[in-house]
Amino acid sequence: MNASSKNTHFTNAHVTNFYYAFVFLPPEKRLAIEAVYAFARRGDDIVDSGLDPAEAATALAEYRQALDACYAEDSSHLDAPELRALAVAIKRFKIPRKPFEDLILGLEMDLAPTHYETFDELSLYCYRVASTIGLICIEIFGYQNPRTRDYAVNLGTALQLVNILRDVQRDAQRGRIYIPQEDLDRFGVRPGELLAGAYNDPFIELMQFECDRARHFFDLARQMLASEDRRSMKAAEIMAAIYWGILKRIQKRCYNVFGKRVRVPRPLKLWTAFTVYLGVEWHK
Repeated sequence: MNASSKNTHFTNAHVTNFYYAFVFLPPEKRLAIEAVYAFARRGDDIVDSGLDPAEAATALAEYRQALDACYAEDSSHLDAPELRALAVAIKRFKIPRKPFEDLILGLEMDLAPTHYETFDELSLYCYRVASTIGLICIEIFGYQNPRTRDYAVNLGTALQLVNILRDVQRDAQRGRIYIPQEDLDRFGVRPGELLAGAYNDPFIELMQFECDRARHFFDLARQMLASEDRRSMKAAEIMAAIYWGILKRIQKRCYNVFGKRVRVPRPLKLWTAFTVYLGVEWHK
């Protein structure tokens, strides 16, 4: 990876939904969060790059070595700016290593063609690729009540479920069927129909069921957010509000996620961030 691509990774947070969540953070925390997301994006790029399994495994091994370097006593030798920033954040905010390790386990789950029999299996994947990021972020945001860790886990699951529902067909094109087989069977939807973009009554019923599940995890997250930590979790709540907006748009389109990707327009993301920062209720 050349120097310019490293810098692209480090600034990638500015072109995602997450930028709008972090715009109101103090500079030190914002840089730390961007470093975390740059590291996570680097892992995503490895598993989404189309490498053969052996090459991808080698790349993930190097990815783990980069994490080792960030946790090393002396990380001054790191040449990539996002890794230097991550090493600083790890030390400054005392970020535990386990969520990063679990994240890598989740990335490894995407290396092979993806298929989940049950929601319990899928929930482990959601924990590893999304809830872990939440657990890392709350260390940077700062919190007092241990229940806030449960908030992060449930919110991460909710956000990942929204991603899955929005990208059903795109994921299927990559050989990844995240919707559990037990749910497909329940509503009579075949995996091949997701790939083909078959929009019919069974698919609508399936999507309604899955969207209700995502709302359930949003609700669980809100129940776990203690009053003393609401202020420090503003960035997480902005992220929740933006993804809640995506979920509502999926429903407004009568669950037709095929064709044009469901998005929240940038001006509305910024407005959402501003209103949530001011304390406006988003969960309606």
